[in-house]
Amino acid sequence: MPRLLLPGQTSRLLVVDAVTGEAEVAFRSGRVLVEAPNWSPDGRWLVVNGDGLLWRLPADARDADETDLVPVPLGDVPEINNDHVIAPDQRTVVVSARDGHLYEVPWRGVQPGGSARRVTRDHPPGRNHKNYLHGVSPDGTQLSVVVGALPAPVDDPDGEEARAGWRTDVALVSVADGTATAVTADEHPDDGPEFSPDGRWLWWNSERASGGVAGHAQLFRAAPDGGDLVQVTHDERVNWFPHPSPDGRTLLWLAYEPGTTGHPADRDVELRTMPLGDDGLPVPGAEPRTLRALQGGQGTVNVPCWAPDSRRFACADYPRG
Repeated sequence: MPRLLLPGQTSRLLVVDAVTGEAEVAFRSGRVLVEAPNWSPDGRWLVVNGDGLLWRLPADARDADETDLVPVPLGDVPEINNDHVIAPDQRTVVVSARDGHLYEVPWRGVQPGGSARRVTRDHPPGRNHKNYLHGVSPDGTQLSVVVGALPAPVDDPDGEEARAGWRTDVALVSVADGTATAVTADEHPDDGPEFSPDGRWLWWNSERASGGVAGHAQLFRAAPDGGDLVQVTHDERVNWFPHPSPDGRTLLWLAYEPGTTGHPADRDVELRTMPLGDDGLPVPGAEPRTLRALQGGQGTVNVPCWAPDSRRFACADYPRG
């Protein structure tokens, strides 16, 4: 079921200056909750999900409302969640559906009734298997995905006991045939894998350095095969959803208060940045900088959200009162 606004709550899309942190309100609504903005590679559109559907809004819109949202036809795709990414060539947008599969939908010249294509293969039975999209490789051939599943088949995968053993790992999925290649395969919760602009690296958040204490995700970078793993943040915050800028010079992420488990909605959170050097890692001696504090979390920056000029990004917040 799509997420809904709480009483007295407003859903907003913000366009944020990546240097000053100043923000302009592109969209606000007290009726429709929108999440997870993408910025189209040509700079023209902001793309969000809301009410189980996908919408676009001109990137230069200001103080728009739900009447300004333009639907992106999804054909026969089931209700989607908040994970969607536009391919670099803009021919398609890939979405995560609530049936656990990923679908490729026409983007350039979208027309109602346009046919969608399921990318992911049939799920292994008895594992409560789901795919959550977070990135498309620069050449458009691979998807960076979080795979949520039980470690082994069970008779009742939706039972309470089984759900408690659910695991998340990073995988790469071939756009052409849906073949999945594991990047991680362990008990550590992982999420938010996104390609670097040159495709040489994957960024994601993980609890692998938390010493078994839930609620202390930090940011990591590794090669697409999982090698050369480097922990990038080492602070008390719970850090999620790393997004390298298109020029490779800045890392943006969502920081929760210490002890937060998962990536819940409606929390006091911070958007933080750090400069990246020529090696794609933080500049030596650089410290995380809080660019903006807001009410949000889930839905704020779940997916790639940078403008192509690397000077701005889009985010969502959900103030109350």
